[in-house]
Amino acid sequence: MPLVEEPMTKPTIKPQNPNFSSGPCAKRPGWGLTALQGAALGRSHRAALGRAKLQEVIERSRQVLGVPNDYRLAVVPASDTGAVEMCLWSLLGARGVDVFAWESFSQAWVTDITKHLQIEATRVFAADFGQLPDLAQIDWTHDAVFAWNGTTSGVKVPDGEWIAADREGLAICDATSAVFAMDMPWHKLDVVTWSWQKVMGGEAAHGMLALGPRAVARLEHYTPPWPLPKIFRMTNGGKLNEALFKGDTINTPSLLCVEDAIDGLRWAEAIGGLPELLRRSRANYAAIANWVEAREWIDFLPERPEIRSNTSICLKIIDEWYAGLPVEEQRAKVKQMVGALETEGVARDINGYRDAPPGLRIWGGSTVETADIEALLPWLDWAFAEIKAA
Repeated sequence: MPLVEEPMTKPTIKPQNPNFSSGPCAKRPGWGLTALQGAALGRSHRAALGRAKLQEVIERSRQVLGVPNDYRLAVVPASDTGAVEMCLWSLLGARGVDVFAWESFSQAWVTDITKHLQIEATRVFAADFGQLPDLAQIDWTHDAVFAWNGTTSGVKVPDGEWIAADREGLAICDATSAVFAMDMPWHKLDVVTWSWQKVMGGEAAHGMLALGPRAVARLEHYTPPWPLPKIFRMTNGGKLNEALFKGDTINTPSLLCVEDAIDGLRWAEAIGGLPELLRRSRANYAAIANWVEAREWIDFLPERPEIRSNTSICLKIIDEWYAGLPVEEQRAKVKQMVGALETEGVARDINGYRDAPPGLRIWGGSTVETADIEALLPWLDWAFAEIKAA
């Protein structure tokens, strides 16, 4: 890589929106409180108006994402975490489970499956931060549990070629930081979960799940051996609770958050739908990739380009001076960097995840403007030069 001398002078151009958090993520461009004026506040979510709003979220999500018509979509409690837990507790146990983990949240699903559900016929395939397990180890007579994109490691599944079309088990995918920014092979995924707070910049505490026909069949023909809390139940009398997939939520949702989710989906439709959402996120990644290529002090945490995330973009500092520091001092230096950037009003919430190696994490999802990414990058050079010179 060519040597680029880090600028010691402070840049003058700042991002219009300095919010680069990996969740909750930046609101869509132009968002304001006026976007929530149509919210059904003070109304029951079971009244006609509240139910219609929830149905609108479901149907607009289906249309924007291109979810097949025979997949059921539902709004569920407790964000993506709640959606994943709901599916693990309701669907697993009928056969062996292969679970893939390469960052913090996918490791949490390992803990659930092995320590809480205690499914004995479980195989765990794990990899360190920045790496991806060998997906070819999958046994498709088993169910599979995996993230599409590791939010805390910046590692994504490159494609769906490894998922067998004639699989016997279910493919259960945590896709919260992937949907709306990455191509999803829906017919190869039996369960997909996400939350509003990620790629679409919605508000937290609400999740969504999509169930394919094979997952529905599992629910209707298999009863787990463990008790199911009310908040996880998707069947009634041995049949799928169809009302759940028509806007009758298990618990009370925030209709203010529902209105915000509708606003984000309408924005997505207005700018060109999924193709434009994908293009925006890919452009954000490309801007960072071009910048990294011209720098000697920083690199991507994932070494293989094909597994690098275009949403949760994770970077590591590789400068010789920094590499010689103890890990705790590295963390302290990164904290100084991100603190200086926040003080300058150019970047908020870009420190790496607490369990990840010390480094930076920049959200490049569809609500982030590429111009803001481009304005941020010279500031990263400046901040690193500052801590190195200190």
